[in-house]
Amino acid sequence: MSHFELKALPFMSNDFTRRDLLKSSGFILGAGVLALQRLFADASKSTSSSKAEPLVRLSLNENPYGPSPNVGRAVELEFDRLSRYADEPLARQLAEQIAEHEHIPVEQVVLGEILELLGLFLGSSGGPGGEFLYSHPGYLALVNAAAHVGGIGVPVPLNAQYQNDLVALKSKVNAKTRAIYLINPHNPTGTISDDETFKSFLRESSQSAVVVVDEAYLEYTSDFTTRSAVSLVREGANCRHADWLRAGTALARRCVAQARCG
Repeated sequence: MSHFELKALPFMSNDFTRRDLLKSSGFILGAGVLALQRLFADASKSTSSSKAEPLVRLSLNENPYGPSPNVGRAVELEFDRLSRYADEPLARQLAEQIAEHEHIPVEQVVLGEILELLGLFLGSSGGPGGEFLYSHPGYLALVNAAAHVGGIGVPVPLNAQYQNDLVALKSKVNAKTRAIYLINPHNPTGTISDDETFKSFLRESSQSAVVVVDEAYLEYTSDFTTRSAVSLVREGANCRHADWLRAGTALARRCVAQARCG
């Protein structure tokens, strides 16, 4: 079995000074700025010499269609307050609206970021050595976070159709499995697992370990309302559901806000 572990970085040693930190962080920042400059320069070159539409950078989540007219009107109504953070009553109101829309208790809605904090929580639960199954290549935010506290990533290659290989994933589940992290549609291939097969896998696997399903961009499918794994949350399956595009929420069978799954 091939495992993935996050090794300690050199600057985590006791001999690392603030001067070293400033030098290395300055180098990283400079490299990042240069990379972005090259990206924008290449995009400009590809469009400046022709009358074609400007390049849409999908890797940066650019939307070529612009916002809905409803969004524009809402921004206009709240324009004088856009400089302020939302307060607790507004956050509660949003959570209640999401709960009503998804037909779940509001206690199962957690607003904000989730993957890194959920990875830390699950990696810490039960001590080090817990295994985190995930499709490879994939998005590793949760797995990397779990590795910081002793979690072990177990990559499972995609199948021939570049989809989550549910048969291979199932074969890797054992007593050490702490969580199974799946992305549907998968990132970066954009493939979608068969709905019936996927949900059957979730129901069965969630009896052995927590299953985390990331459904970013599922709304681009025509039947996303029936495809969404949130239906399993309603059923009581041991699943965590991350939905970034619709509301940036986490939906859980049990309320894990006390453990901060964010």
